[in-house]
Amino acid sequence: MVLPLGVYFYGLSESATAAVLLPAASFFLQLEKRAPARKLIDSGAIVALASDFNPGSSMTESMLFVLQLAVYTLKMSIEEAINASTANAAYAIGRDREAGSLETGKRMDLVLWDVPSFSTLVYHLGINPIRRVIKNGKTVVMDGEIA
Repeated sequence: MVLPLGVYFYGLSESATAAVLLPAASFFLQLEKRAPARKLIDSGAIVALASDFNPGSSMTESMLFVLQLAVYTLKMSIEEAINASTANAAYAIGRDREAGSLETGKRMDLVLWDVPSFSTLVYHLGINPIRRVIKNGKTVVMDGEIA
């Protein structure tokens, strides 16, 4: 028996399970069908984003591109896409108590962007605004160079 789509969303929104969406996979495979992010979010489900980086279905390792696709193709707001790429992604893999947000006691992984506002991450396509990447409290990338 096939249940109406809304029933699945309701069940997911009532659970502790995160829906991990892969917008780059639909883009790479040129699929017209996309993940129903807007319906999932509106139903109260936890939504995370990932790249699904692999040569068969999503040959991109750029989470910035994934974030942009989430906004433009999945109708997520910029804030929803950032949250889905950070805190909700950590939650989806069971690491939200130690990573995914900047809080006392959590590991510090951080990307510093050279942008006038966070909205530029989505509205200014085709640039690489990353200036510094900090992993476990140590700089690992500085101005595009591995530190």
